[in-house]
Amino acid sequence: MTTADASWPLDETDDEPRGPVGKAFRLSAADSLSLGNALCGFLAVCVLAWSAINQLQTNGKFAAVPQFFGTAVVLLLIGATCDLFDGLVARKFRASAMGAELDNLADVISFGFAPAFMVVIWGGFTQKVPFPLVMVAAASVLLAGVIRLARFACVKTTSGDFMGLPIPMGAMTVVSIVLLFPPSIVTLLPIFGVAYLMVSRIEYPKPKGNLAAAVLAWMMINVACLTIWAAGLPGGDTLIKVGAIMQVAIVAAIPLRILMFKREKRKERKESESIS
Repeated sequence: MTTADASWPLDETDDEPRGPVGKAFRLSAADSLSLGNALCGFLAVCVLAWSAINQLQTNGKFAAVPQFFGTAVVLLLIGATCDLFDGLVARKFRASAMGAELDNLADVISFGFAPAFMVVIWGGFTQKVPFPLVMVAAASVLLAGVIRLARFACVKTTSGDFMGLPIPMGAMTVVSIVLLFPPSIVTLLPIFGVAYLMVSRIEYPKPKGNLAAAVLAWMMINVACLTIWAAGLPGGDTLIKVGAIMQVAIVAAIPLRILMFKREKRKERKESESIS
């Protein structure tokens, strides 16, 4: 027997299945929402891929078509709505043994891979930006989202808020940048900024109660604006620009407000220490 053989664990109990094996394969209502979220992300990627394949086969070149981008974004918003409700449904009824894992895997597809693929489609067919740089920007969105989800599963904040920009909001911000600006080296910088915010230690409020209702209303408004824009109706361009600007502004304003709040707290603490 070699040393390697001797060091191999002889206890075969480690191979025994652990946890509620039977229950692990029972899908709950919340799991169905998570699967719907994953399906929406997959369909969004398919829509974008079809838009590129169809045009390349027909014309030999690609140009972004609002209808395809609008459809993909609506699918991502539907996925975000499923993601918003799966936790509520799990708490209201019941959660399966694999609910949390399904939720994270679905989020990787819809809010990690799908927006990263949208960045590739947006910037990969222009001569203004080197393709490797577009790939780096897209990869930063995907990897930051994966790290963000892994950290969420392992690290809990004392305040109960999110540490780092939540991945659905990060995805919607990346989408807003893509819809607002033509691809260039300058417009790739905000995408890197969103990736940084997702892995940062800045705390974002968790949508509960009235805030959750406001988030849902914001999603529905965005779906309506995107539908008007994709249909080519009058005022659609203005609506989509206003919505995208507000999304970027909200994401940028929250960390600024938190930094100001912490600065005020430190100032108050120093003043109280000096008085005492």
